[in-house]
Amino acid sequence: MSKNVYEMVTDRIIEQLEQGVIPWERPWTGVREGAYNRVSKKSYSILNQMLLKYKGEYATFKQWQELGGHIRKGEKSEIIVFWKIYPIEEVQEDGTKTIKNIPLLKYINVFHISQVDGVEPLKKEELHDIEPIEKAEKILTDYWNREHITVEHIKGNKAFYSPMLDMIQLPLFEQFKQSEEYYSTAFHESVHSTMKESRCNRAEERKNKLVAFGSEEYSKEELVAEIGSANLMNIIGIETKKSFRNSTAYIQSWLRVLRNDNKFIVSASSKAEKAVEYILNEA
Repeated sequence: MSKNVYEMVTDRIIEQLEQGVIPWERPWTGVREGAYNRVSKKSYSILNQMLLKYKGEYATFKQWQELGGHIRKGEKSEIIVFWKIYPIEEVQEDGTKTIKNIPLLKYINVFHISQVDGVEPLKKEELHDIEPIEKAEKILTDYWNREHITVEHIKGNKAFYSPMLDMIQLPLFEQFKQSEEYYSTAFHESVHSTMKESRCNRAEERKNKLVAFGSEEYSKEELVAEIGSANLMNIIGIETKKSFRNSTAYIQSWLRVLRNDNKFIVSASSKAEKAVEYILNEA
């Protein structure tokens, strides 16, 4: 396959990046799991899930009031806890002052929607009636079957590749707003799966390095995965203006960790090319 395809996509990504900040938009409909805050619609932490009696919507007294709700007389609140950091000034032996951050566990009172009048429950998350794209399906199923990669589709908010399990997890197909956005995400995680030693062996480069979320090595791998996905979308002709822009936004978010240096894109593009060729069985 001509390298011009990869160079063209890389140049277009850089061109978009130079136009300024692009907001990333999650391409699937989020799922509210367990107990969550009615206003932010974010699920509470595992600890708070254990503390709260019910699943579903919670909010503070003030939040329910602002939503037009009225907590019924006699209803008792529950608590959620959180850490708040307090900076404390300390004087050292030599007289210099340092700031030490002290975490303190705090709590706030919340009420469940079943205790509130005047507010309707949120509607269930929207699922989308989208159609599979045959050529994209074939690339994925051929690759997953050839490499014996476990793939799980779970209604939720997570898309990831687990190197330990050699497993890809994706949200349900119907959670995606457009078919192309599903394949962009599935290609991204599939490119991650090529890091395995028996495939493109990018894992070898990460040995003895900190690969924590947000680290430089993690960021570089995210660039490889998203550039690989963008190339696959372009090669098979299912790229949309929206999917390409969202890929660029995602790349931009990880480039910040790498000091916004576009040279990392060129390096990642080379690794992405090898990954794509491996997925297409052209390596």
